Amino acid sequence: MNLQEIQSKIEAALPGIRLKPVRESLLIEDAAMLPKVAAFLKNDPVLALDYLSSVTGADYLKYLESVYHLYSVEKKTGPVVLRVRVTRDSPRIPSLVPIYRGAEFQEREAFDMYGLYFENHPDLRRIFMWEGFEGFPMRKDYEQEDSEILETADIEWLDRHGAKVPEGMRKKAADLKAQGKRAVAEKTGKSIE
Repeated sequence: MNLQEIQSKIEAALPGIRLKPVRESLLIEDAAMLPKVAAFLKNDPVLALDYLSSVTGADYLKYLESVYHLYSVEKKTGPVVLRVRVTRDSPRIPSLVPIYRGAEFQEREAFDMYGLYFENHPDLRRIFMWEGFEGFPMRKDYEQEDSEILETADIEWLDRHGAKVPEGMRKKAADLKAQGKRAVAEKTGKSIE
């Protein structure tokens, strides 16, 4: 079954749904409809898309997206790719964990890296970054503080592993250490504690 046929099948089953083909995928124009579409695709006897292989985030500056790849293990078909778009200031998407248990950690990753908030997720918290970390490192507007500054310990580790460290970075690290400052504190002026 091709993408157009799948789109028609969804539209027949869910009257009023707004879908748009985008790069060999279907964009669900109302993110709130995502669980209904996913449940239909999983439970439809012809499609039987019972396996969610990935949930990923994407930042297009004007909006954020969550992208889903669905397969049928039984019928050996797929992927069917779904997308939802949300605004940067309200990136709320319904969780698919109640439908696909495998979405749990993948939604946490998209939350952690992109700030996509999956409503009704059973345990939505950071998975890679530590609690208290500010920002979302995969967003295009994320700026890492002091990204051009390494500490002496970082340089020593890089040296042990054969990495090339520019002399300017070595000097900056040595200067900060001599001042009793850490790289992360250079902008705040805090001393090593």
